[in-house]
Amino acid sequence: MSRKQKKSLLRIIVGAVLLALCLALPLSGIWKLVAFLTAYLVSGGDVLWRAVRNIFRGHVFDENFLMSLATVGAFCTQEYMEGVLVMLLYQVGELFQSYAVGKSRKAISNLMDIRPDYANLLKGGQVEKVDPEEVEIGQEILVRAGEKIPLDGIVREGEAAVDTAALTGESAPREVVTGAEVLSGCINLNGTLKIQVTKEFGESTVAKILDMVENASEKKAHTEDFITRFAKYYTPCVVIAAAALAVVPSLFTGDWSIWVGRALSFLVISCPCALVISVPLSYFGGIGGASKAGVLVKGSNYLEALAHAEVVVFDKTGTLTKGNFVVGQKVPAEGVLEEELLECAALAESYSTHPIGQSIVAAYPGALDKSRVQDVREVSGKGVLAKIDGVQVAAGNAKLMAEHCQGPCPAVQAVGSVVHIARDGKYLGHLVIWDEIKSDARDAICQLRQAGVQKTVMLTGDARAVAQDVAEKLGIDEVYSELLPLDKVAKVEQLLEQKSEKGKLVFVGDGINDAPVLTRADIGIAMGALGSDAAIEAADVVLMTDAPSKIPQAIRISRRTSGIVMQNIIFALTVKAVALVLGSLGLIHMLVAVFADVGVSVIAILNAMRTMKVKQ
Repeated sequence: MSRKQKKSLLRIIVGAVLLALCLALPLSGIWKLVAFLTAYLVSGGDVLWRAVRNIFRGHVFDENFLMSLATVGAFCTQEYMEGVLVMLLYQVGELFQSYAVGKSRKAISNLMDIRPDYANLLKGGQVEKVDPEEVEIGQEILVRAGEKIPLDGIVREGEAAVDTAALTGESAPREVVTGAEVLSGCINLNGTLKIQVTKEFGESTVAKILDMVENASEKKAHTEDFITRFAKYYTPCVVIAAAALAVVPSLFTGDWSIWVGRALSFLVISCPCALVISVPLSYFGGIGGASKAGVLVKGSNYLEALAHAEVVVFDKTGTLTKGNFVVGQKVPAEGVLEEELLECAALAESYSTHPIGQSIVAAYPGALDKSRVQDVREVSGKGVLAKIDGVQVAAGNAKLMAEHCQGPCPAVQAVGSVVHIARDGKYLGHLVIWDEIKSDARDAICQLRQAGVQKTVMLTGDARAVAQDVAEKLGIDEVYSELLPLDKVAKVEQLLEQKSEKGKLVFVGDGINDAPVLTRADIGIAMGALGSDAAIEAADVVLMTDAPSKIPQAIRISRRTSGIVMQNIIFALTVKAVALVLGSLGLIHMLVAVFADVGVSVIAILNAMRTMKVKQ
C-alpha cells in the first residue's frame, strides 16, 4: 500500500470512529452539528477541496462536485448522518479504486525494473562504472553475475545463463556463449560476460520497450474516448435533472424537504465513477497482462482493434520460418560419398558471407582446414569458385555448372535452394538448403482459426514452390510469392478492401522491408526479439519472443479485455438507470443509493482487474 493509500485509509478509520461517537453520544443543537461536521470534514475534506479547486480551473461537473453537492445538501436538510456516511463510503470506493489502479500499474511498471542503473565499462584493462548512456558502439562492458545487461551487444568472452523473463515472459533462462547476441534488460544469473556494445542506449532494446510502455496510455481506445465524452455531457445533464427534480414537484406540492432529499439521492446515484474508472482500468490491465506474456501493445486503441481481427497476413522468412538456413538434403552423384560431397562444399564456402554458404559450413560436423583452400572467388548470382588442394571446385547453381562442369548437371525439382558441386569438372552431387519452419507456427495458425480469424495469408519474396510448400505445411489459406516490398503493400491494399467494415487486418513481419506494410495494415505486429528496428518502430504490437503462437494469445487477451469492458458498461448503466428511477420516486433512501453507487464501482473495478490475469 502506498503512502497516499495509507493516508486515505487512516482518514476513513478516523472518520468512521468520529461518526460512531456522534451516533453514540446524546448530542443536540449546535453541538450535534459541530460533531457531525467535524466527522464530515475529516472524512471528505479533500473531496470538498478538489471540487472547489476544479471549479476555479473550469472543471465544474465531475464526481467531486456531485458528491460535495449531495452531502452539503444533506447537511442543509439536517440529514447529518447521511451526509457523513455518503462521504465515508465514497472514500472507501476511491481507496479501492486507487488500490486496483496501483496493482494494474505494477504489472506494467515491473518492466521499468529492466532499466539499467550503470554499465561496467572496460578501459585500458580497468573497469569503470558509468551511465549506460555514456557507452559508445564498439566499446566493451563487463556484466557480472546478478547484474542487468545494460546495452545490446555480442558476447566476446564468457558463458552464462541469462534471465529474459522481463523481456519475453519466458521463465526458463537462456544459455549464452561467446559470439551470441544479448539484449539489454536481461539479468546475468551466473558467470561473467565481456560484451561488445552494438547499439547506443537510446536505440537499445530496453530503451525502446520503456518508451513503448510510457507512451501506451496516450493512445486511448474508442470506448475510452466515448466514456470520456459521455461523462463530459452526462454530469451537467444529471445536475440539471436533479435541480428540476428538487424544484418542479415542490412548486406544486410544497414538500421541499422530500423532493430535495430525492434530488440529493439522484445526484449520489448518478455519479459515473464505475464507468470512468473501470473502462480505462480494464484496458490498462489488459496491456499489463499482455506485457507479462511478452506481448507489448503500444496503446489501448490497438488492444481494442485486435479483438476484431478478421484477416491475419504473415511475412514468411523470420516470421513463420526461423530465417536460419540448414542443409535439408545431401544427394551425392554415383560413386561419391555424402561426407565427401559435404566436405568439398563446406571448404568451397568456408570464406563465404552468404547465409546459404554459412549454412553449408555449419552442417559440416568436423573442423575445416582452411589452409587447403586458395583462390576463392564469388561469382555474382551463380555461386563460388575455389581451389582445394590445388584442384578447382565449383559450388553454385545450374548456371555455374554450365560453365565449370564437363558432365551433365541434373535438373533438380526441390523445395529450397539447390547448390550443385563440381570438382575438376566432374559433377559430385547437390545439396538442398531449407529455411526451418518455427516449431509453433502450425499451432499458431490453428489457434487463429479457433479464435475466429476468417482468413490467413502469407506474403513472401521467395520462389513460388518454396512458398507453396510452407503454406501447405502450416495450413495457410492464401499465399502470394515472388513479391517486392511495394507488391506486398499493394496486396495488403487489396485484402483491406475485401474484409468486412468492422473487421481488422493484422500484418505480422520482422524485416526492414516489412515496415511499409506494418504501417498500412490496421494492426501491425513485429517480431521484437530478433526483428529489425524499423519493423519495431512501425508496428503497433511487438512480440518479444518471436513466437507466432503469441499472436492468438494477444487476440485472446484483447477479446477478453473488450468483453470485460462491455460487461462493466452494461452493468453500470443498467443498475444506475433502475436506481435513478427508484430514487426519483422516493422508493430508495440516500444510504441505499450510496451503497448502490459504491457497490457498482467496486464490482466493476473487481471485474476490470480480471484483465491482468493472463494464462501463459
